[in-house]
Amino acid sequence: MDSWSVVVPAKRLAVAKTRLQPLTALPGGDHTALVLALLADTVAAALACPAVGSVVVVTDEPAAADLVRGLGARTVPDEPDRGLNPALEHGARGAGEAVAALSSDLPALRPAELEAALAAASTAPRCFVADAQGTGTTLLTAVGTPLRPRFGNGSAAAHRADGAVPLHGDWPGLLRDVDTAEDLRAALALGPGPRTTELLRVWSTLAVHLGAAR
Repeated sequence: MDSWSVVVPAKRLAVAKTRLQPLTALPGGDHTALVLALLADTVAAALACPAVGSVVVVTDEPAAADLVRGLGARTVPDEPDRGLNPALEHGARGAGEAVAALSSDLPALRPAELEAALAAASTAPRCFVADAQGTGTTLLTAVGTPLRPRFGNGSAAAHRADGAVPLHGDWPGLLRDVDTAEDLRAALALGPGPRTTELLRVWSTLAVHLGAAR
């Protein structure tokens, strides 16, 4: 199979990861910096995956666009501006035979995990990987067919109902998207990428809070 094109959505910073705001409001916290660190580690892992030929980030956020272009990704504006699924469809247009939509908040993702998941995805026209809770979706793939994203509440069930095949494998970092403090704590236990690691090293108050809370 030809290499994969990976599409990553990045919201405007003002509306991204709002459930993390109580955490980032702690002394030393910076919500923008955390959102961008999660995005950077996700995109860097995808770019380092041998199966990935290109990464396209769909965003209208200048800071996010500058960041990912510096890593080697391509950006396109969110011209539909009608939500996540239209943005992904827009990013997937002209992406090639094999395209994958990837969540933007997977700081513990390893390139080898994504490579294994994409290899498994080559066995069916459309596949998906559910998140750690089993209800959301972190990866949706399409080979020779439209992507048809159904992200949102209950997206795992929606993708399955629309004919996508669920994939299972040893890829814990691919399952661990970050929406809450507990999610971030779990990602830290797996070992996040360098941007998130360095950010939390600097934020000593935040790091202590994440390490102490159970």
